[in-house]
Amino acid sequence: MSRLAPDLEHLFRRAGFGVTVADAATFGGFSAADAVSYLVDYEGRPDDVDARIGRPDHAQVDTAGGFTPDLDIDDARQRWLFRMIHGRRPLQERMTFFWHNHFATGYDKLGIDAGALQAAKLMAHKPGTLRGPGGQIELFRQYALGSFRDLLVRVAQDAAMLIWLDGQDNVKATPQENFGREVMELFTLGIGHYTEADVRAAARVFTGWNLRDSIGYRRDDPNAYKEFVFNADEHDTGAKTFTFAVAAGGGRTLPARSGAAGMQDGLDLLTALATHPETARRLARKLWAFFVSDVQPADPVFLDEIAAVYLRNGTEVRPVVRAVLTSRWFTDPAIHFTRYASPVEFVVRAIREVGWQDLELERVVGALANMGLRLYDPPNVGGWTSGQGWLSTATMMARSTFAATLAASQREPLVTTLAAAGATPDGTLAALRDRVTTAPLDARPLQALERYAAAGGSDWAGERDTRVAGLVRLLVASSEYQLV
Repeated sequence: MSRLAPDLEHLFRRAGFGVTVADAATFGGFSAADAVSYLVDYEGRPDDVDARIGRPDHAQVDTAGGFTPDLDIDDARQRWLFRMIHGRRPLQERMTFFWHNHFATGYDKLGIDAGALQAAKLMAHKPGTLRGPGGQIELFRQYALGSFRDLLVRVAQDAAMLIWLDGQDNVKATPQENFGREVMELFTLGIGHYTEADVRAAARVFTGWNLRDSIGYRRDDPNAYKEFVFNADEHDTGAKTFTFAVAAGGGRTLPARSGAAGMQDGLDLLTALATHPETARRLARKLWAFFVSDVQPADPVFLDEIAAVYLRNGTEVRPVVRAVLTSRWFTDPAIHFTRYASPVEFVVRAIREVGWQDLELERVVGALANMGLRLYDPPNVGGWTSGQGWLSTATMMARSTFAATLAASQREPLVTTLAAAGATPDGTLAALRDRVTTAPLDARPLQALERYAAAGGSDWAGERDTRVAGLVRLLVASSEYQLV
C-alpha cells in the first residue's frame, strides 16, 4: 500500500487504530485538517458495524454457543474488538475506551453482586436489544465527545457504577463515602483539591441515589434489569458545606432541602465539580497522556490552553479533543512514535495493518488478557496503568506470541497480496515495511530483517511463504512497533 504523509499516519495512530490498505487509498488526498474533521465529526457516518458481525470478509467472533454480547462478557469483548477493527468511527471507540479507564468499573465485582448474566448486561447491553437501560460502555460511546457534565451525571446514576462504588447502599442513616470520594479524587478534581470533610458532605449529598430491581427480577432473566432510583425518604435533607464553590454565586453550602427536592443536591455538586478549573486541568492532563505523551509530563501551557477550551465550551469534549489534535504539541514531528501502545492499541493496529481473514477474536481476547488488559474489567477504580508500565518480560512475551499468531493466520492472504512485490526478498521486506508501520528502524534491526528475508538464498520462491510470515512476526513483535 502507499504510505500516508507522516502527519496523517501519526494522527490515525493516535486518534484511531492505524490505517488499513483501503484507508490508505481513501485518506491519501486528505489534508491534516480534513483528517481531524473526519475523526472528530463522526456522526455523519453510519454506526452500522455491529450489523457486519458474521461476515466472512471480517474478523470472526465465536458463535459456537450462540453469540450473545449483551449477556456474555466474553462475547461482549469480542464485539468491542470487532468495532475497533471494523468501525467507521475510530475516535469514538478510542474515547469510549478513554472513559472506560477514567470511570474504571470492573465486571468481576458486578458479577459477585448481580451474577454473570446481569453483570454483562450492566456493562455491555446495547440499548433496545433487551429490556432495561443500556450498559455502561454504551453510555461512554454515546457521550464520547459530548458534555462531560452530562456524562458525569449519567455515570452517577449508572447501575454498574452504583454497584461498583456501593451507591446502592447509600442511605441517610449510614452515608456511603466511596462514590463521594472517587468522584472528586479520580473523576474530577484530583488529590489535593478536596478534604475529608468534603468526602463526608458528598456522601450525604448522594444519599438516596440508589438502585431498584425490575418487577419480578431474577439474575438469570435476560429481560430483568437494575436501574437508578432516587429514594427521597433516604436522602439527608440537611445543609452540606464544602471547601469549594457548589452553589450559585460561589456559595460553598448547599441549602437544606426536602427529601422530594433532594436530588438537586447531587446535580448541583456534579455541576460544580464538572465546571471546576481543577477538573478542566485534570482532564487536560489525562488527554495529554492519551494523545500526546505518556512519558513526558504535560507542558503547563498545554494544560492552560486545553483547560480554557473546556471551560469556554461548557464542558463539551469535542472542541477540547479537536484542540488537542490540532495543537502544536500533538503535531510536532518530534513526538511521532513516542507513546507506548496499550495492549488494545497494539493489537487492533496490528490486525488492521496485517489483516484479519478468518482471524478468531476469541483468541485475541485471550492475548489481550496475557498482555495485562481485560476489556470491561479494569484492575481497580484507578484504572489501568499507562506508558512503560504496560511493558514487562511477561507482557512482551505475550505481545511476541500474538505477533506470531497473527502472522501465521494471515500468511496466505499476505502472500497473495504481496505477489507482485514477492519476486525478491528485498521487495517483500519493503512492501511489508510499507504496510506495518514501525517507528524508524536503526541500521542493526533493519540489517537483521534483511538477512532473515534473504536467508532462503536462491530458493526464494520455496521459502517465500515462510519468510513473509516470519517478517510480519518480527516487525509486529519489534520494539519499534510497541510505540505509536
